[in-house]
Amino acid sequence: MADEKTEQTPQQTTPEQPAAPDAAQKGAGKAKASILPYIIVAVIVLACAGAGVGLGLLFAGSGNAGPAPAEPAVAAEGEGAEEPEKAEHSAKDKHSETPKAGKPGEVWYYDLDPVVANLNEPGATRYVRAVLTFEMSPSISPEKGAAILAAKKPLLTNLMTIYLAGLSVDATRGDKNLKRMQAELTDTFNEKIFPDSAPLIKGILIKEFAVQ
Repeated sequence: MADEKTEQTPQQTTPEQPAAPDAAQKGAGKAKASILPYIIVAVIVLACAGAGVGLGLLFAGSGNAGPAPAEPAVAAEGEGAEEPEKAEHSAKDKHSETPKAGKPGEVWYYDLDPVVANLNEPGATRYVRAVLTFEMSPSISPEKGAAILAAKKPLLTNLMTIYLAGLSVDATRGDKNLKRMQAELTDTFNEKIFPDSAPLIKGILIKEFAVQ
């Protein structure tokens, strides 16, 4: 009997040992299966929360971007405010471009074109280059006087060329000769350009006078 009992004891315990791991694995699988829905729900909640935060930041950024165009509007207003000043400056510039124009009641000046003429010097080729400026009377406005002189520029050049061609080299030298030439040219131009009025050319200024 003792032998039978000792043989039966291992027969009862031997089949029960492999069953324990299977039961543990099944329990762990059931535990994982029961937790998996909660994990999925937590992931969805976190994803929704992140999307909500992103949308909130997006709307907040778009709301703050609204007033930004106000700066260009201010700049445009500033540019518009400067336009009258620019127009005023341009008007002043145009007024200052009037050639040699003086104030009312003051003399004004008019530049003649350069003239080159051969001098009356037998046996030698000598010529003179002269650039003169008229000193005009204030009794004629710069606009009217300049228009008259510009229209008669060919006549002015012709008169100067003829006058200079009648001079010798000695007649062009020295302070006295230059002053004599200024007085003679002033009388000649007044007679030819303004024959029906008082002398409007007060004098002639020499800008350049070169004899070669």
